[in-house]
Amino acid sequence: MLHTFVALVQDKPGVLTRVASLFRRLSINIVSLTVGESEQPDTSRMTIVCEAPETAADRIRASLYKLEITVDIDEVGRSEAVIRELCLIKVAAGPSVGDHRKDAPSGLHSRSHVFELANVFRARVVDLAPESIMLEMTGGTSKIEGLIQVLRESGYTILEVSRTGRMAMRRGKHTSRVLQALGQANGIASKPKPGPGPKPKPTAAEIIPSEFPNLPDED
Repeated sequence: MLHTFVALVQDKPGVLTRVASLFRRLSINIVSLTVGESEQPDTSRMTIVCEAPETAADRIRASLYKLEITVDIDEVGRSEAVIRELCLIKVAAGPSVGDHRKDAPSGLHSRSHVFELANVFRARVVDLAPESIMLEMTGGTSKIEGLIQVLRESGYTILEVSRTGRMAMRRGKHTSRVLQALGQANGIASKPKPGPGPKPKPTAAEIIPSEFPNLPDED
């Protein structure tokens, strides 16, 4: 499954390399990674999306805490945070653009169809060239994938795609009813509360392992 971690790290050279090397040693594939300035001085905000078993979340967080460059680390879910992604898509479309297939769009009609699709998916046209159109879209991953799929199934040639990867921020304080509705809206069931009694202390190997068995190799 996918895990989304939001980390505040020191703004120093080599920080990105150290974080990437940590995931390499743990044999965990990073799906996307975004870095930028944060609200704190000399601190960068890093959003890491990785693919790992559900039980590996605590171990990954503990391993990131072990790095001295880490200021804070948090794992967020869809019901707890606002998650967005920015995407730029360049599509071949224009008067001189055509395809040998009978069902492929061509000419000025191809542009009008792209405009209609952009309106449906709430994308913006940010560049219009004689033989191409560039769309800008902000939203969830499924929404972006949906637009790309519709463009390809409509016969358009996608020239370039540039995506930022996920950016996440925890929501403000809401009532329990609102949080429950957010969880249900995203298909997330509420976690059962732990029973009474002290929890057993984990061992050092469970907190910070040297490797994760049975995980897929990096692509």
